[in-house]
Amino acid sequence: MEKVILKTTPEKGRGLYVTETILEGTIIFQEQPLVSCQYSWNAAYGYLACEYCLRPLETAERNAQRLANDPTIMLPRAECCPVESNLVNHAKCEQCGVLYCSSECRSSALERYHAAICLGAEAQNENHPVNVLVDFWKKMHYPPETCGIMLFVKIVGLFRQTVDPQGLQNQLQEFVHKSVNEDLLIFHKMLGEKFTKQIEQLYSLFAVAFNVGSDERLSWLTVDSFKSLIALVGTNGQGIGTSSFGDWVKNVSECAMDEKERTSVDQLIDELYGKMDTFVGSFLNNEGSALYARQSKINHSCSPNAETVFPQSNHVLALRATRDIHPGEEISISYLDECNLQRSRHSRQKILKDYYLFICQCEKCNQEINDPDETSEDEDDEDEDMEDSD
Repeated sequence: MEKVILKTTPEKGRGLYVTETILEGTIIFQEQPLVSCQYSWNAAYGYLACEYCLRPLETAERNAQRLANDPTIMLPRAECCPVESNLVNHAKCEQCGVLYCSSECRSSALERYHAAICLGAEAQNENHPVNVLVDFWKKMHYPPETCGIMLFVKIVGLFRQTVDPQGLQNQLQEFVHKSVNEDLLIFHKMLGEKFTKQIEQLYSLFAVAFNVGSDERLSWLTVDSFKSLIALVGTNGQGIGTSSFGDWVKNVSECAMDEKERTSVDQLIDELYGKMDTFVGSFLNNEGSALYARQSKINHSCSPNAETVFPQSNHVLALRATRDIHPGEEISISYLDECNLQRSRHSRQKILKDYYLFICQCEKCNQEINDPDETSEDEDDEDEDMEDSD
């Protein structure tokens, strides 16, 4: 029997529930995405990742040098960097030059979508319609990024290359759990009012880039269908972060070494993170997003019992239990980051209502139901900052 099942309830709609006890720390399941991509600004700023799976392509040492703006940095224990041993396996598309961590990833991309969207010798032509589209998107959506235009581009490639277009349509429909208008409202809130005004211009550029009017496989992609697709991707996209330096830190921290070397390594790590904070702030990772059919059905809780992680440093998602989960209990994750999760009930509910259009009724919120409906001065300042960024 499956240890995780999908159920629908009147209160929450679809959700995942466990059928047996799952212990804290257990990987509940792993999942490959339908499609993934690196964010456009992240790629433009030189964060090197596999075009197919987002695995880092820079060595940890080169990654640290770039993020700290210091080419003299040298890392000990090179064997703790997974990229070092894999450099020989890196590959690229022979037509457009995009990079992959392996020939297997290149083959998967070509077989699934890339052959249909490869720009070939035009890849660096800034006037090519696809590059014009990407540039327009970048001007709409500055960092920190929450969605990637290349997800839409790759979905076009999937439709052009699939042997079962209707099956692919059905797969995308599985992500729909609210009305299109509700999902668009959520996405508008995420990207800001400017996005609302430019969505039809974005569609026009998209239609030109991919000859939507004359491509039978894309005949379904009207302006309204495009809005539906944007709503679907915007509300279901799961963020991904990968880092060769982060992998090196994790691995070197687990290495056996004497006290002198350990002190030296720990001091180096602290110094490097300090330099990186000065130069790039919080932008340490290769960043992107992906669509995961199973993970997208997990509901929110302010006291979640699971979290999404990427243990292979690529786009393979793992769902890990953060406490013991008992038979019949719903699996939950937090839609809020750690900072917002620690805020008052009133603040959490406001964010969830504004950005996700629901009133949270999780155990934590119900326990705090009698808390005053007010925020601290600091939280009010943060709310104003969030609204300003919109």
